[in-house]
Amino acid sequence: MSDNGPQRTAMNRRSFALGVAGVSAAAAFGPAALGSPAHAADRSSGSDRPGAFFEEQTLWDSVEGPLVSYHVHALAVLPDDTVLAVTEGRHEVCDAGPRDLLLRRSTDGGRTWEESRTLVASVDGESWGNPALVVDRRTREVFLFYMLSLRLPENTSCSGDSGDLYLISSRDGGRTWGEARHLAGLFDGFPYDWALHGPGPGHGLQLRSGRLLLNCLHRRVIVGNTVAERYYGVAPIHSDDHGATWQATGEVPVQVAYPINEARMVQRADGSVLVNGRAAAGGEGQRIVSVSEDDGLTWSQPALDGGTGSLNAVDASLLRHTGGPGGHGTDRLLFSRPDSPVRRNMTVSVSYDEGYSYRYSRVVNENRAFYSDLAHLSDGTVILLYGCDGDSASVPLRVNVCRFSLDWLTRGRDSLRHGPRYRETVVALAATDREVTGGGVVTTVGDPLARGGGERLVLTPAQVGDTVRFTIRVPRTGEYELLLRHYRSADGGLVTVTVDDGSGLPAHAIDTTAQTAAGFDLAHLGTARLRAGRHTVRCAVTGPGRGGGTLLGLDSLSLIEAPGSADVRAEVVVDNDRLGFEVVSGSWPTATADPGFWSGNYRTAPAGSGTRKVRWRPVVPQDGEYEIQASYPPAATRASNAPYTVVQADGTTATVRIDQRTAGAADPRGGTWVSLGEYHLPAGLGTSVELTNDADATVAADAIRLLGPRT
Repeated sequence: MSDNGPQRTAMNRRSFALGVAGVSAAAAFGPAALGSPAHAADRSSGSDRPGAFFEEQTLWDSVEGPLVSYHVHALAVLPDDTVLAVTEGRHEVCDAGPRDLLLRRSTDGGRTWEESRTLVASVDGESWGNPALVVDRRTREVFLFYMLSLRLPENTSCSGDSGDLYLISSRDGGRTWGEARHLAGLFDGFPYDWALHGPGPGHGLQLRSGRLLLNCLHRRVIVGNTVAERYYGVAPIHSDDHGATWQATGEVPVQVAYPINEARMVQRADGSVLVNGRAAAGGEGQRIVSVSEDDGLTWSQPALDGGTGSLNAVDASLLRHTGGPGGHGTDRLLFSRPDSPVRRNMTVSVSYDEGYSYRYSRVVNENRAFYSDLAHLSDGTVILLYGCDGDSASVPLRVNVCRFSLDWLTRGRDSLRHGPRYRETVVALAATDREVTGGGVVTTVGDPLARGGGERLVLTPAQVGDTVRFTIRVPRTGEYELLLRHYRSADGGLVTVTVDDGSGLPAHAIDTTAQTAAGFDLAHLGTARLRAGRHTVRCAVTGPGRGGGTLLGLDSLSLIEAPGSADVRAEVVVDNDRLGFEVVSGSWPTATADPGFWSGNYRTAPAGSGTRKVRWRPVVPQDGEYEIQASYPPAATRASNAPYTVVQADGTTATVRIDQRTAGAADPRGGTWVSLGEYHLPAGLGTSVELTNDADATVAADAIRLLGPRT
């Protein structure tokens, strides 16, 4: 295909060179909270160090055209710092409609860009999609994978039924590209009757061994199959001969509870490969993960993982920034996504523990945000390509590219010059000295996803109050943040965690019931000054979880020393279709007609005498003062006196009447929130919020959240 030449465009949006200002973000349940309702995309503020910078410009804009939409992207940086950005140019707002694959190229590290040019053109309505780039850093060849999507005649949806893989490559830094190769038959041996094979999207890996590895998603045809019957799954492809030939790896074990779809991979410092993907079924939830110990050939059983939070089911990016197998210096991973239950609030976070948790985060765009991909230059500059803005909830108005420094991302708490000054002691609880009180039984379970040496611990209590007590060793006297990685299952119980020996940390309550499927989650226990030597950590089953179970699953306890607190929201949210919500009486059908609700929907009931009731049961993490807020979609036909009743553990109640005709405070992540007041709440499941239809018009039940505790 022809090269249009080095025509370039200048920046047409934001460009910031940032200096020193502001203060650090807050710790979990501390005195302030990054990402709280007042937090905004503060691209030009924060505790940034001299030299921190952020620059942003638009690469494709559907207002300027010529196509109606640009959506689903790939990004790669070549060994000479040439940057390639690829997107789908859509002739229709449709996943299986006519689509071209478009390229923009930068030879100065993303500062300026050549004009957009078509690499793969739609002819007679062909639907070319899911671009994914893989760079062989040894040969300097770059491969662009993509899919031809086809719909059956009886398919009335906008998604393809089948899709085959294709490949083109460039040996001159993306200037020219070779003939297309059709990679047919790679997945014929799988037993799932998969018909659609989508590469990436985004980018693949070159492992330390030299192997090229690219995630591929798969499913059956849509026609005639329910979501559960489509067998969503991931089975990557790999090449050990620098891209001359490609073969399929084994699949992440296919399970209906883990419908993994668009995903990213990263090789951890220990050589294992992590895959982190969205749920194909949509909605909001935690990411699905699996690991491989043999360079991607076989994969562990999947699980949910709360390390990246709970967010919209959307393509997100995962990138090794520094360190890794055989690398030097700090291990850093980056993760980009709309940090919201809906597609808003594009955020980038950094991890120092190989993706088990993400410590610092920064909002890039608090408005609508969609698919993204990450890369970095040889000097450490981060490149983010993402869809953003517009009125549509499913496709972006434009595609932007950002350049920023690690200093900017972390507000000066980390840079390539001075490092994060981060030190972590990991206590593998399955291998730690312990004592069980009561009649409970402790067992260990082999699990490649467990951080503590491939095993996690399970306490099966004989009665409420059974406790497992661990003896941990603190390496040196100092200030530590304590991070507990635990396991959530359908039969998980309510646990209270206490740290003895004068730590000053309050008891912390956790419901280990799985939200939708089993997996790992994190609890930030707080910060305390600990003396060197032995300490005792107690985990007691204090009652059934919200699913009725009493099991306790534990993985590891991290003792973290760092100068800046982790960016964690001091909030607990319970939505109307999630764990902790119940319809107590009457009919409360779901709706989506009125904007302003949190996550995927809300529920309604007509005016009445109070015979219809719903209840939210949040887990209060620790004793303290909390503000309770409620979200609802405002409308002129709503009740002026919707009765929310806060029921506390001691039986006391307080009813607050809310005018649902008037909007509350909008959160960039979704919802419009009003305060129900401040309350002193005990840790655990003793507090609930109830809403009835004892009102003068239709009542909407959406979500509630706790902010705090106040200290």
